[in-house]
Amino acid sequence: MFIKQISVFIENTPGRLADFTKVLADNNIDLVSLSIADTTHFGILRGIVADSDKACKVLAEHGYTVKLTDVLAVCVPDRPGGLAAILAKLAEKNVALEYLYSFVRNTGDQALIIMRVDKLEDAVSVLKEAGVKLLSQSEVSAL
Repeated sequence: MFIKQISVFIENTPGRLADFTKVLADNNIDLVSLSIADTTHFGILRGIVADSDKACKVLAEHGYTVKLTDVLAVCVPDRPGGLAAILAKLAEKNVALEYLYSFVRNTGDQALIIMRVDKLEDAVSVLKEAGVKLLSQSEVSAL
């Protein structure tokens, strides 16, 4: 139930993100979701790609520092309080959220959230027990 996320150290300079996305495009790697946390000089790009192994190889060949991280892809009811209820379940079981970001691709009445937690296995158990749908890597790649 874990999803592979790429994390890439990227300079905060004009055109650097354009270069990064061009490398993916030139190698036919679909960027499914993207989040960037930046500072004045650099940023950490986190994203889900359709082929994480290929992306890591290609990006490293182009001089990027890339790391793979296990995250969860969670379907959240797309209504006020939908995310709050799921986060409360995790907090009740002492599962800490490190970060999250959302993405949308033809999901109907569900919001899709990528989350990184400190206890992946515990989070999966809590979320399944609460009836929360977790997406597989193939499901996310197919969106």
